[in-house]
Amino acid sequence: MIFLKVLFKSVVNSRPFMVAKFDAAQKKPTLQRVLCVTASCLLAGVIASCTSVPKPQAKDVLVTERAQEIEPTWSASLAPFGSFLVPHVSGSLITFASDSGLITQLDARTGQTLWTLDLKEPLSSGLGSDGTRYSVTTKKNQILTFDAKGLLWKSALSVQSITSPLVAGERVFVLMADRSVVAMDGQTGRLLWTQQKAGDPLTLNQKGVLLAVQDTLIVGFSGRLVGLNPLSGQARFETPIAVPRGVNDLERLVDLVSPVYRFGDMVCVRAFQAQVGCVNAQRGNLLWSRSSNGDQGLSGNDEAIAGVQSNGLVLAWSRTTGEKIFESDMLKYRKLTTPLVLPEGLVIGDSTGVIYLMSLKDGRLLNKTDSRTQASMGTLLPIEGGFLYASKAGDIKAFKLSTANVKLKAQ
Repeated sequence: MIFLKVLFKSVVNSRPFMVAKFDAAQKKPTLQRVLCVTASCLLAGVIASCTSVPKPQAKDVLVTERAQEIEPTWSASLAPFGSFLVPHVSGSLITFASDSGLITQLDARTGQTLWTLDLKEPLSSGLGSDGTRYSVTTKKNQILTFDAKGLLWKSALSVQSITSPLVAGERVFVLMADRSVVAMDGQTGRLLWTQQKAGDPLTLNQKGVLLAVQDTLIVGFSGRLVGLNPLSGQARFETPIAVPRGVNDLERLVDLVSPVYRFGDMVCVRAFQAQVGCVNAQRGNLLWSRSSNGDQGLSGNDEAIAGVQSNGLVLAWSRTTGEKIFESDMLKYRKLTTPLVLPEGLVIGDSTGVIYLMSLKDGRLLNKTDSRTQASMGTLLPIEGGFLYASKAGDIKAFKLSTANVKLKAQ
């Protein structure tokens, strides 16, 4: 079972989130399973006698042939950051934003701290940046824009935002929880335009899709990928990735989730618990789509796109055709991170803190390592020659990858 939060867009400012439970086996959300006490138990007055269906157990994963070495290089301890506060990567610079508003930039090659800035505001989103200026949103429904020296400007937002702002073309773009997008002047914060698309009554409480492809702003509205003119907000195209289906609002929830994968003009996205699809972001035509029951974003390279299912299956598709390259059940019944595609293979973390390196050609296990962080789930980030694993507790681990060819009995 996977717990996810959804938000009524009409009450995003004042009421708490509604929690629903999604049944991975049935591939649909259910409300009746939220209560652990059945009617018969209540009538009998014996809550302790209630039983539940045994949860499927993940099988052991053994390394029989180590084809790649995973070696730790450095570590750092930062302030804790939450589920939505995704770090910003730019070359060898990685910038982190904590829950409390502490900004820290590290050199990814050494782990050295380059600068810190305390915004003194609890944050609701990760960082957006053009390499010089950074923007974040706060839990008080504000957007803050700053550089390494300090705050440049701040502006009020009408509703909450948990998606990292996009800083590009002397503008700052924000995707809000009510499926609206606002554009602001990057120098002053002055509102330039607002665009909103109608959607289903519920909004997924998960980072959405917001990126730039050449001169087009690409936004996820419900299950559609929309191309906007960044100067005016006018829609250039609107391409469905998944069409809402079901008898209630929960079953119809198909919001697009990040991260997305981009290759040139091609943008590939996941529609929550429904589809994976790729669109030409200049013409707006759907290139291909495949049914896929997952809630994590995508990663890829020039040949393949990888994703994970809600039940722990790992899949890879051909970037050009969408044909399945492999489907691996090696990590089935584990809660997995968004995968990270590197030249050496496919990196995935699980909820116990173990990191797996798989072949992108056939899903074969190349190696695994234990991150040994305080928080179980984390974020995988690419760096030169390897990757970073950043836990929500603020523990940062850097790993490098190198070729090995060592046969083992079991590990």
